[in-house]
Amino acid sequence: MKFLISGGGTGGHIFPAISIANALRKLQPDCEILFIGANGRLEMQKVPQANYEIVGLDVKGFERKQIWKNFSVVLTFLKSYFKAKKIVKNFAPDVAIGVGGYVSGAAMRAASALKVPVLLQEQNSFAGVTNKFLAKRAAKICVAYNGMEKFFPKEKIIFTGNPVRELKIESGKLKIAYEHFGLDENKKTLLIIGGSLGAKTINDSVLQNLLSFKNLTSLQVLWQTGKVYAAEIDKIMKNNSQLSIFNFQFIERMDYAYAIADLVISRAGASSISELCLLEKPSILVPSPNVAENHQFHNANALATKNAAILIEDKYAVENLVNEAINTIFDDKKLSELSKNILKLAVKNSAEVIAEEVLKLAKK
Repeated sequence: MKFLISGGGTGGHIFPAISIANALRKLQPDCEILFIGANGRLEMQKVPQANYEIVGLDVKGFERKQIWKNFSVVLTFLKSYFKAKKIVKNFAPDVAIGVGGYVSGAAMRAASALKVPVLLQEQNSFAGVTNKFLAKRAAKICVAYNGMEKFFPKEKIIFTGNPVRELKIESGKLKIAYEHFGLDENKKTLLIIGGSLGAKTINDSVLQNLLSFKNLTSLQVLWQTGKVYAAEIDKIMKNNSQLSIFNFQFIERMDYAYAIADLVISRAGASSISELCLLEKPSILVPSPNVAENHQFHNANALATKNAAILIEDKYAVENLVNEAINTIFDDKKLSELSKNILKLAVKNSAEVIAEEVLKLAKK
């Protein structure tokens, strides 16, 4: 069997796509899998690292503020669509799988035009533009939230949860995880992540409150600053080396980072939330306001209303985030409550369930 997978732009699309590919390989070890990604984006690096072949398209996202710039975006999309059509025709997949991101719009539209069954995977509680555009042509749509019939035809929807990376490590390997980052296993660990590019508000919240960490000798901070902000933050932190703050542009071993984290500060992307649920991690979520239909706020609020996470809106983060994190990480009762409640929202084996739905389509 042959499977085409497309999507990307951010880890929130890429890691679920790779998880689905891994699940397909487990169920059909001799299957062929080809990815279609966007040139210059993260998937062109991460997919080959996961030992899958990927082909790139020169596709760009729509300008939401400067509408007049979208003429060139449409032309680029059409070129990518025709290139995708050639790729699909040559590869001849049994099923095409779209996980979101603008590149999957061109790839899945091309697959549909060539009569290849399309399965979509929507990670968010508010459906993305690409998946809404593709919904009519999809055979099945796998979702992670209830109430998605307001975006998609009800008869096509399958509740599967979100596929996530393999991140759980054995408790016996915790010592290795601490040693990997040069951290002290006798201290509380605060993990701060804002995506591969970084989250400006979260970074600013830390930088403007560095003094709050000054006398906390029993706390250490593991901080992924992101590609965009890494150089600037490196300079600042060299002058604050007395603080137990360990900053990295990107954390490759997220399994180690999650394993030793007593509390996590994160944006509220759907994939991040799914990982936090499965790993039972007490979390403070700071939804990005710069996403379609404010879907990260809705993602975070769904947890906060169940006392499964703490929600701090972006506009209040610089003022409140660090103090809230420090108060929470030393409150063992609160950490236990958050951990217990977030686990209740975990959906297990999502990638396997989606892979089985793909195989059903292939056999049809």
